[in-house]
Amino acid sequence: MTGKMIEVTRSGTDPESERPAPEKVLAGDPVFTTWNLEESDGLYCGIWQATPGKWRITYDEWEYCRILSGVSVLTEKGGKAMTVQAGDSFILRPGFVGTWEVIETTVKDYVIRI
Repeated sequence: MTGKMIEVTRSGTDPESERPAPEKVLAGDPVFTTWNLEESDGLYCGIWQATPGKWRITYDEWEYCRILSGVSVLTEKGGKAMTVQAGDSFILRPGFVGTWEVIETTVKDYVIRI
């Protein structure tokens, strides 16, 4: 990569695949695919995809997300559920605890600050 401008796209970036830890999975067999585009000084940016399933999440970091496709439901422990789909944006703050359920394979772009 050269220059100071990076296009947020999956093209030209090798994806990484993983699954949530088995003890966090509540339903299904979700698979995550991530295209990391930027990793610098505690800042991470890229594109993430998840297949259907439900798992527990805990955030120590701050994350901005924009859903590009699919449907997911995020539920904060003891709080409300939020359904997100293409075009929706949201922020998860440090200390967020809850679940992420992918109803339809979901793709998001993200910026994480640790």
